[in-house]
Amino acid sequence: MTGTDESDPLVLQVKEAGPSCFERYTGSSRYIEHGRRIVEGQRAIQTAGDILTGWVRVPDAAGDIKDYYVRQLWDEKGSVDLDSISVSDLDGYAALCARTLAHAHAKTGNRHEIAGYVGKGDAFASAMTAFASSYADQNEEDYKVFLKQLGKSGETGRIE
Repeated sequence: MTGTDESDPLVLQVKEAGPSCFERYTGSSRYIEHGRRIVEGQRAIQTAGDILTGWVRVPDAAGDIKDYYVRQLWDEKGSVDLDSISVSDLDGYAALCARTLAHAHAKTGNRHEIAGYVGKGDAFASAMTAFASSYADQNEEDYKVFLKQLGKSGETGRIE
């Protein structure tokens, strides 16, 4: 298939979807089709997904049912040469990976995974408190500028 012209190919990738390696710990998926489990997982964690992603269940030559998922092939992924990366670049790369993974888990709303990222210490609570205080201070400053622009900054700080 092609997009706008012959130089714009559309390639669909079909990958076999077997049972999750976590099933022995977490039990079977609520989805019968393993391909659907993968697609639903991707949809849960991705900000913008591939509209061509789907799943299919078909028998193989022996008649055994096999699950697959389908997606558009994008072969323009970047990679990092871990053999020659500097220590500071590796730190940055690790932080980016952690942030991406945390964002994905936050989108799923799995409270146990989120709690794992937050941890047992007070670092998260301290960070949130500092952020909230700073955000409130900025709101107050923005409101003062807003009132000044209106020419209505009275002692009450309210628009009359």
